[in-house]
Amino acid sequence: MTVPQQESNHRYWPVPIIRALPALLATIVITFSQDHSAQLGLIVFGCFAVATGVVLAGFSHQRMPRGTARTLVVSQGVIGVLAGVGALLLNAAGVGVFLYLVSVWAAVTGFLELYSGVRVKPGNALSRDWLIGGAMTAILAIVFLLIAPDSVTAVGLFGAYAAILGVYLMIAGFSLKWATPTPAGDAADPTNLQAETGTSTETERTT
Repeated sequence: MTVPQQESNHRYWPVPIIRALPALLATIVITFSQDHSAQLGLIVFGCFAVATGVVLAGFSHQRMPRGTARTLVVSQGVIGVLAGVGALLLNAAGVGVFLYLVSVWAAVTGFLELYSGVRVKPGNALSRDWLIGGAMTAILAIVFLLIAPDSVTAVGLFGAYAAILGVYLMIAGFSLKWATPTPAGDAADPTNLQAETGTSTETERTT
């Protein structure tokens, strides 16, 4: 991975960490709530999707270089906001709407994230993170298409997805942060080493 790629990844590191917060908060609400109704699921999903969409659309636009990857991530965020607003407006519509909205949102955004990961050069940490995150979301879409229309099961599965995604995004974000790009003109340059050695030798002679 080149230095420009490392610098771009390093600038992006707050995005997955901030994106993880709505997922972890959704996990906490579902875990400690005795009400696993479809209405709770729609409200929690709506808040999660809106918050995640705002993070992706806003922060990615600021911290990613202009190009197709940024367009895909911003589009993913916009779709999340639209799906979240729809879930909040239809929070009393029942388990069928909950399953439909989550499965459509997960299918579309999961595909966009997977496609973003495929487009990035192999070996880039962002490619790995987007592929794994997209795969998790795409699997959620498949599961929601196959399960029976039971609100307790559906809300519980969404909570499990949010927990896994939140933890992974935290790890991915801090991994990008700690992978600091090597500054230009570092000490590994033989010219720099020779110059530093000459300077230290002259200092010793002077003293």
